[in-house]
Amino acid sequence: MTFGMPGPVAQLWQGKTPESSEADAGTAQQARGGPPGGGMRRGQATTVVISPLEETSYSLVLRTVGTARSLRKADVTARETGEVVESALKANAHVEKGDVLLRLDDRSQRLSLQVAEAERDQARDTYERYKSLRANGNLTVTDVTLSEAEVALRLAEANVGMARLALEERRVIAPISGRMGLSDVQVGDVVNVGDVIVTIDDSSTLVVEFEIPERSMGLLEIGKTVLLGTPTHAGRVFQGRVTAFDSRLDPVTRSVTVQAEVDNTEGLLWSGMTFTVRMIEETDPLPTVPATAVTWDRSGAGIWVVEDGRAARVPVTIRYRDGERVWLDTTVPVGASVVIEGAAKLREGSMVQDVEALRSAKESNT
Repeated sequence: MTFGMPGPVAQLWQGKTPESSEADAGTAQQARGGPPGGGMRRGQATTVVISPLEETSYSLVLRTVGTARSLRKADVTARETGEVVESALKANAHVEKGDVLLRLDDRSQRLSLQVAEAERDQARDTYERYKSLRANGNLTVTDVTLSEAEVALRLAEANVGMARLALEERRVIAPISGRMGLSDVQVGDVVNVGDVIVTIDDSSTLVVEFEIPERSMGLLEIGKTVLLGTPTHAGRVFQGRVTAFDSRLDPVTRSVTVQAEVDNTEGLLWSGMTFTVRMIEETDPLPTVPATAVTWDRSGAGIWVVEDGRAARVPVTIRYRDGERVWLDTTVPVGASVVIEGAAKLREGSMVQDVEALRSAKESNT
């Protein structure tokens, strides 16, 4: 070493030129593993996670609330005014169509029927006697007399029919089969024409009525499956099918009323129950990626596609999102390599290297 001399003078003293000194420095830098000239390495690849672009369907799920009612129900009303003398009304009891539910005082109607039957029997006897005399050649019985006797018999038979009908009207009959509801009518009460005596519900099939918004009208289809749940039977799913829907939207709620039938032969469900309603529609297969694959800039959403080791950003439109996965509209073909992690570090044309490929290479070397 030469102390106290300027650098250039010391180099001349040692017989070195500035050019040879720079060459020696470059050689030393290369020996330490650095690039010539002492600069940082350029073109280094960014490590990311790459996965092929997949295509799956998306399940559109509509959730709403509905109320059930019996498919068939009847309000039993009185057709006559009178005092109740016999009753078979019992809440929740099952009745068959034609069963007698109660009977009104019918003494007057029974007497009327007896009178009508007596008049019919008399008219029949008269007609049969005239007919026999006529057949034996009795000239006193004319055709007119025989015809009048026949008409009288027919009128008497009609009166008997009317008397029987009036007597039957004093009984209240179940119009359908089903379960009876509560009733306040008891023996001794007087009912009037039109009074509701009891309600009968045939709940073997229920109709669940609900509303769906205008944006979900594409789900409407007769026969479409509807999934139903109720807090009474938590965890159990009942299946129904759409049987009818309204022909217009409600102008206030902008929704349409839908009816779905559900089988209830087990008798687990009651009319008036509240149901959670789900309708599911599978879309056509769409490109799908993890949410981490989507990046945003001023132009909107996009994904990074890798080709020949370099990344290029392609704009996309997000159709649906479910948790950590999104479904897209994009021109990127299915199967293309997409960056699903580390996309935020990329620039257009960046060199990339798949972390899985690196890991596999290390494992194969060891």
